[in-house]
Amino acid sequence: MSTDSPRSGEQWSRAELLAHVATESQRHYADYSFFTQALADHVGLHPTDMQCIALLDLEPGPVSTGDVARLTGLTSGSATRLVDRLVKAGIVERLSDPNDRRRSLVALDPGARNRIGEAWDIPARAFGALLDRYSDAELALIADYLHRAAEVGRSQAERLQSGG
Repeated sequence: MSTDSPRSGEQWSRAELLAHVATESQRHYADYSFFTQALADHVGLHPTDMQCIALLDLEPGPVSTGDVARLTGLTSGSATRLVDRLVKAGIVERLSDPNDRRRSLVALDPGARNRIGEAWDIPARAFGALLDRYSDAELALIADYLHRAAEVGRSQAERLQSGG
């Protein structure tokens, strides 16, 4: 089987396509982990910090430390240490919860958002150039796959964490 672009998939059997997707998925995961490590090193952070920052960036507003634990899959104690480390590094800020004065919320510091955004500038252009090669229908399919794969990954992580 060739490792040509999946666009030539009509030449492959379903079993070959599934094997190719599995192989490329493993390669993508490994290479993206390598990229995340390199980006984290570039900005002076840990890859888990980068994961947390990326997830906080997707949230519509400030979140609790419990939400950080849920988003990252960390224990509450590990999430607290992660937030403490990010506060100390000036990446996130703790804000008072307007609904509960005893609780604090976590949000990305605007200056850190800009600094990390600058580090993402060149990679974002490279990923954008890659995506420009696909039609709107292909992009919709890619987005659907990524969304569904993320759901499966999260549910499998939860299953493993619960001892299942």
